[in-house]
Amino acid sequence: MGKIALEEHMLLDREEHIDRWRTLVPMIPEQFVQQIIPQLTDTKRRLELMDQAGIDLAVLSSGGTVQGFLDPQAALRIAREANDYLAEVVRARPDRFAAFATTPLQRPQQGADELQRAVEQLGLAGTMLFGHTGGRYLDDPFFDPFWERAQDLGVPVYLHAADAPALPPSQAGRPELAGATWSWTAETATHALRIVFGGVFQRFPRVRLILGHMGETLPFFLWRLDKRAGAFAEHAARETPSELIRRNIRVTTAGSFSDDPLHSALEALGAHSVLFSVDYPFESMTEAAQWLDAAKLDEHVHAKIERENAQGLLNLHQPAG
Repeated sequence: MGKIALEEHMLLDREEHIDRWRTLVPMIPEQFVQQIIPQLTDTKRRLELMDQAGIDLAVLSSGGTVQGFLDPQAALRIAREANDYLAEVVRARPDRFAAFATTPLQRPQQGADELQRAVEQLGLAGTMLFGHTGGRYLDDPFFDPFWERAQDLGVPVYLHAADAPALPPSQAGRPELAGATWSWTAETATHALRIVFGGVFQRFPRVRLILGHMGETLPFFLWRLDKRAGAFAEHAARETPSELIRRNIRVTTAGSFSDDPLHSALEALGAHSVLFSVDYPFESMTEAAQWLDAAKLDEHVHAKIERENAQGLLNLHQPAG
């Protein structure tokens, strides 16, 4: 049985969606953008590469995030178009594809309703969010209607890396730190910690949050997070950060094909918390699969990372393939 990959990007082949995606990646050279767009929109080539890499199922997500929109109705329209399209792709090949919904959170109740439509009517498996919404972070009680709906639906929330609302002074003048090199990790790890410290997992204990890139460094700081959190009286009688992270957060290998962080994440979080992903088309399916195949892990750990954890988390009751 082959692998299930969770962070696999796709775009609706419409000018508005492609133009919107372009605004999200200003640091990517135009030549690379021209190579990436056909890969984001081409299902046939994607399947060929999946076959070569031994990936049975890819969980698709729309690369055209809506969270930067100021107009809630425009965000909802784009999200519905993306979700309808992803559902069509999944219906055409349910043996090879599942999908995460695009959820507009400018109006959280509206977003919760769209998530419910995507899950219950379209059959999507959860949602992927791209960072903050208009500078507002997901620990804000403003978003509780969304968290409550995700918990009630029993679907995970994948928090994808994204830019901060403004460039931090520490990164000014150093474009090498932008995007996937470092700034996205710093922003997304901080966002996840806001969720941890902001009480989201106490209010919604059955929510499962997914982080890419082997957990955006969080698995490696659990001891220190617990130690320093104890200095704040409001956390004294609550679960420790490490307890919340182990219970409520899952991590993927997307864009992090290295043995040391893999073994560290497994040691810190447990084999049930690590899931295979590629981050296609920004990373190579073949490289990701060959790296994991060569990893020195027990057979049952391989099975958990490659498919079993995803099957349970995303309610994929039938084995892929």
